Amino acid sequence: MRKLMVIEFVTLDGVMQGLGSPDEDRDGGFAHGGWSAPYFDEVQASSAGEGLKDTTAYLFGRRTYEKMAAFWPTQPDENPMAAHLNATPKHVATRTLTSLDWANARVLDGATATAVQALKEQGDGVIAVLGSGALVQELIAQGLVDGYRLFLHPLLLGTGKRLFREMPRPQRLRLVDCTPTGTGVLMLGYDVE
Repeated sequence: MRKLMVIEFVTLDGVMQGLGSPDEDRDGGFAHGGWSAPYFDEVQASSAGEGLKDTTAYLFGRRTYEKMAAFWPTQPDENPMAAHLNATPKHVATRTLTSLDWANARVLDGATATAVQALKEQGDGVIAVLGSGALVQELIAQGLVDGYRLFLHPLLLGTGKRLFREMPRPQRLRLVDCTPTGTGVLMLGYDVE
């Protein structure tokens, strides 16, 4: 059975919004887009490459899918992340899209929780959830998350969408990895108990 891992870049105060570029996500007047760029280093790049080995599928919410599909298919296969993302099955939880243009991408059929549970039961490895804040909230509420791989940045933004919001019940986690980078980011691995 596959494990569902939520992989997120977050600030110390839990903000996950707009990490990649200034205009990535301005919802709510968010003005701090691109906050993660100064912290990227070779330790993170190496960790990302290692994570690809176990990832057998990706799961995205619609907004994250659209942003990623606008960028990654145009990147060369010499980029290991591009090669893996483009070749690996991608599943999208959406109520508005009916067809997807990115190779190996498909819309989840039926209720999200039921469809994700079925994906977990197919094969081995990891289903990686990248970004997709609203979807992550639903997955947490449904008890479908098996673990978190967090890149905790030494930064306080004070505003923005947070990874952990209202939760239906407390959730115990077990630390399985903690690796610091040269820029002060902590790469944290937690499994759900």
